[in-house]
Amino acid sequence: MKIKILVAAHKKFPMPEVEGYLPVLVGAKKNYKPEIPYQRDDEGENISEKNPNYNELTAIYWAWKNLKDVDAVGLVHYRRLFFEKKPYNLNNVISVEKVHQLLQKYDVLLPKKRNYYIETNYSHYIHAHYKEPLDKTREIIKNSYPAYLKEFDRVMKNRKAHMFNMFIMRKEAFDSYCNFMFDVLGKLEDTIDISNYSVQEARVFGYISELLMDVWLYTTKESYKEISWGQIGSKHLVKKAISFVNRKFGLKTKTHFE
Repeated sequence: MKIKILVAAHKKFPMPEVEGYLPVLVGAKKNYKPEIPYQRDDEGENISEKNPNYNELTAIYWAWKNLKDVDAVGLVHYRRLFFEKKPYNLNNVISVEKVHQLLQKYDVLLPKKRNYYIETNYSHYIHAHYKEPLDKTREIIKNSYPAYLKEFDRVMKNRKAHMFNMFIMRKEAFDSYCNFMFDVLGKLEDTIDISNYSVQEARVFGYISELLMDVWLYTTKESYKEISWGQIGSKHLVKKAISFVNRKFGLKTKTHFE
């Protein structure tokens, strides 16, 4: 089984130096520098220019359209990765051998769910971001993907979700996910006006896509397994906690934590 795990990055950063990992420079149309020796997301068929709005999805799109001779595709981030054991460092990232074993039994590997405890996925989103894009997404699914609407509504009411756009999938599942996700986002892009959004809120299509993962997963009933993930480097825990409290009191602190 040929497995490619993309590592999305917008700058040079220490990368896993093991078989199967492919660092990808996202937004390469703007971010490219000769000293960054990563696969660029602006080669072949691509949406690299949309990176300010689609985030790491430009790497996913590049893989969808240009990686043809693979059996499985994954995406992690330069600071968020899947691990086989602790400590969470680059020496302990999940190996393609382990991935191969898991994909013999499952179609999709995902990070353990994020639990919002006192909020639903819907309320958490609208406390942090503009409400309109998420409501418009429901309309798009209702009109274009009615078979997905039941799970969309259920995911919105849930307090847990598979977040961060991290995954490893068999190629057939990956193609299915991309067809659904990029079509919904393309329709959303044609529906909403983000010209007055802040730089942070303009990343809207990346944010919405995180919630589409479970909608697709539960509707298609792909077999999946949750695996351990971790973040290397600072987690900005205090700033994130302050941001969470502010959102609960209606103060939208749209701060990006790298």
